[in-house]
Amino acid sequence: MEQQLNTARGDFRIALSGEASLPALLLSNSLGTTLEMWKPQVDELSKNFHVIRYDTRGHGGSPITAGPYEFKDLGEDVLAIMDALEVDRGMFCGLSMGGHTGLWLAIHAAERFQAIAVCNSAARIGTVDGWRERAAYLRQGGVSGMHDLAKSAPSRWFTDQFIAGSPDIVKQMQQGLENVSPEGYAACCDALATSDLRGDLPAINTPMLFLAGLSDPVTTLLDAQQMQCLVSTSQLKTIAASHLSNIEAPHEFTNIVSSFLSQQKFSN
Repeated sequence: MEQQLNTARGDFRIALSGEASLPALLLSNSLGTTLEMWKPQVDELSKNFHVIRYDTRGHGGSPITAGPYEFKDLGEDVLAIMDALEVDRGMFCGLSMGGHTGLWLAIHAAERFQAIAVCNSAARIGTVDGWRERAAYLRQGGVSGMHDLAKSAPSRWFTDQFIAGSPDIVKQMQQGLENVSPEGYAACCDALATSDLRGDLPAINTPMLFLAGLSDPVTTLLDAQQMQCLVSTSQLKTIAASHLSNIEAPHEFTNIVSSFLSQQKFSN
């Protein structure tokens, strides 16, 4: 069920699946996508969880406020969504930017989460200059800049084999990126430029899953290994895919995340 949810931090586009009596699971999208990116996971996850998908600020039907954003903003948005839905404590799974949001939540709002899955992400994603250059390019180029970005996205998102074998899915993802607000995207680039959570990782004591794509050029296996070494309550799993691993290898991704979350559901 899709709806606009009124929260203390604005109206967010969300979609709810699964019985409300089940443990709550929030799914957080990657940069340049919307809650539709989780379609391959919804049916299976909603058997055991009350799945809450949402468009991150700057994306889709959620607030497109002027930047720069910080991950404090994106993390507090999650908490506001939980509050509006009267979810005191839940689970969280995010990919790339969404995974970094999960790290922020594990550091700053651990009491609200039973377990967090951080997928295809890192405690420091990219470089300050790289993100600032991309943000400036999109603010200047607007919609045209988003079209240019979409043309180059597949090589960052997927393996060559997947691009060749699943052109319709790749095209659909590119079209979704083209429709993202240039300012919203740029403001999230600002957040990525300034966020470095590496020094905070040893303080995390929430059960964590780090899931890495073996062919991911954006957030690498080494990034995941370094996080796993610093978080004593974490485990590391790998998947034969690139950056958007939940789309390239949906069954494997869903099985790994579902298994991890189900274990935590009964253990604490």
